[in-house]
Amino acid sequence: MSERAPPADADSSAPDRRADGEPTPLESLEAARKRFATADERIDDHGEETVEAVTAAYRNATTLLEDYVDRATGTGKENFQAYIELEGKFDGLVSGLAEDLPEYEVFEDALEAIDKRRLSESDFERAHDCLEPAAEYAALLDEREAAREEVAEARKAAAKRLRGLDDEIDEHERLLELANADLDAPVERLREPIERYNEAIREAFREYRLAASAREVFALLERSRWYPFVDYEQPPADLAEYVRDTPAGEYTIPELLEYADYSRSKLSHYVDSADELKRNVATQQTYLDGIDAEPLTIDWPPEPAGALRCRAREYRPFVTRIADEDTVAALREVRLLATDPDYDRLQTAAQAVVQLTPAERERLRDGRVADELEALRTERERLEDALEVEDPI
Repeated sequence: MSERAPPADADSSAPDRRADGEPTPLESLEAARKRFATADERIDDHGEETVEAVTAAYRNATTLLEDYVDRATGTGKENFQAYIELEGKFDGLVSGLAEDLPEYEVFEDALEAIDKRRLSESDFERAHDCLEPAAEYAALLDEREAAREEVAEARKAAAKRLRGLDDEIDEHERLLELANADLDAPVERLREPIERYNEAIREAFREYRLAASAREVFALLERSRWYPFVDYEQPPADLAEYVRDTPAGEYTIPELLEYADYSRSKLSHYVDSADELKRNVATQQTYLDGIDAEPLTIDWPPEPAGALRCRAREYRPFVTRIADEDTVAALREVRLLATDPDYDRLQTAAQAVVQLTPAERERLRDGRVADELEALRTERERLEDALEVEDPI
């Protein structure tokens, strides 16, 4: 009998472990590749064609046994007929095999196990047992396919980790930039004008909502489409059409919201169709309540000078339409902040004060952030190199 194919190594996919017991995505990818290479080498030891031929014969044989185990056992006429079919097909399978095929004898032994006038389940079990040496060849192909799938999954995990590394590196670089901030800088020079403007525009918008028709407000929102810094959510299409095309659009938004709570009989005194108002307004109360000044406010801490200048410039036509000259002047003062020679220093300090937690400050002081950044960059470089390698598909 020919040399047996070795069983697949159950531990071949076990990756190197970190101290916490979990492999990194890179370690998992390397382990999966090693597992595939090992499986491929074991197949090469026997020859790809040989392993595939033995595997095909084994799978065809076991399929025959499984198909006939219920039909060919017993003493009835149909059972005997099924047995004749099984024996003929199995004999044809063995006769079609090359006699120099490894494990050829086990197929003959399996045929001999079912070469009886009456079969029982134990005969089928003996036939399966005879085929076990050939099953080891099929296990080699199964192991390689499993390893191939593991490589594919490990590549996905590594690519996902690589995308996440960019965010982590950006965050560490941000922390290091903030580490140089002057935490004693007079950030009130930025905060006070911004707070003064925000308070003014919020109050102005509250008054605007009470005075302007819903149609006018929606026209303002429509205009904001062309201003990237003015981030208003556009109204749902049905609601926009209702406000634009019906007399109800002349009411203010607070009035429409109030009318939506009226009974239909009471509402009929205010609009032509109570059902139409309820269908369009009552179902969109959350959206209508949310139309406020926030898309026209300035965040704290403020953004870099160039972005602040662009934002203030885009806000201006909206603020001019909504608010009085004092609020426009407050916005102008905010825009002028970006021209202050000390703006970058003050803006960085404001970010540091707001964004750095005590733990982050400690990590910056003892150098951990810098060490972590170096490790992250190294990990990214190794992952990029690993993902450039072509893997079996």
